[in-house]
Amino acid sequence: MFSNAKKILDIVKYRWVCIAISLLLLIPAVGSMIYSTVKFGSPLLVGIDFTGGTIIQYTVNQKISTADVANIRTNLTAAGIENPVIQILSSTDITKADETQNIISVKTAFDGEKETHLTETVTSTISSMYPEAQLVQVSSVGPTLGKELLTNSITAIVLALIAICAYLTIRFKFEFAVIALLTLCHDVLFVLGVFSILGILCGVHVDSLFITAVLTVLGYSINDTIVVFDRIRENIKFSSKSMTMADIINSSINQTLARSINTSLTTLITLGALYLFGGVTTKDFVLAMILGIAVGTYSSIFFAATLLVFYNLKKDKKIAVV
Repeated sequence: MFSNAKKILDIVKYRWVCIAISLLLLIPAVGSMIYSTVKFGSPLLVGIDFTGGTIIQYTVNQKISTADVANIRTNLTAAGIENPVIQILSSTDITKADETQNIISVKTAFDGEKETHLTETVTSTISSMYPEAQLVQVSSVGPTLGKELLTNSITAIVLALIAICAYLTIRFKFEFAVIALLTLCHDVLFVLGVFSILGILCGVHVDSLFITAVLTVLGYSINDTIVVFDRIRENIKFSSKSMTMADIINSSINQTLARSINTSLTTLITLGALYLFGGVTTKDFVLAMILGIAVGTYSSIFFAATLLVFYNLKKDKKIAVV
């Protein structure tokens, strides 16, 4: 039934290439998280949503250099602000299309009852350096609430993985569930690793929106994986006597290839538009979605199928090794 089908990909033949690509994606990711843990105390730089603190943002209509950032930090420290974290975000003021606005984001430790005084001190310092600066946002999260949010976020991810594993065990077989779980870990590790690298190089912090993106990626990735597994299961029913398991996996991948790529491309085009033309505050969220969906599409087609091939090659010695 499937032997005459056009074979675009041969997963069995190039299974070691698939594994090598996955290792190239994951080794830098894991390495960066280890480095970040040693240097900063956590695998990723976490925002005030999880650590507690205050973020105060100002807009200025001029370019801000690295030297300017250092001066801002020095002046804030001299004014009594302990360990301020300075970020410069770029945006376009739609009311003044000919001017480029920069957002000065100042993160400080949570100061409780002195929050108003802290804001006034930071505002006074920024205004002395940039008279045209305008205060646009003040966000505060207490340390206790931050810890609770971090714990709840980790719990949500773990419970999602357990629920997915249980569902796949019931729907398919336990080995399918384990492979799907490893595939999801592959995707999540890659996204976490990229943001760990961005944290080290660019000072990018993750917040609760990032956790939302990770959970969304889990759902999207498992949906793609289930489509592939479902086709494999159907083909096993009708062709297990006439085809080897390796050929069935290859045929199933090729039958679902166009669907997976087309679905992912349409989603990525939409996310790309959001990243390029959306607001500054959602850029990291959209970037996490783009990375997750891209790697999820790859892992569903290549990584999950490759693990299934290895499992069956070990289980059934009669399968021909191509």
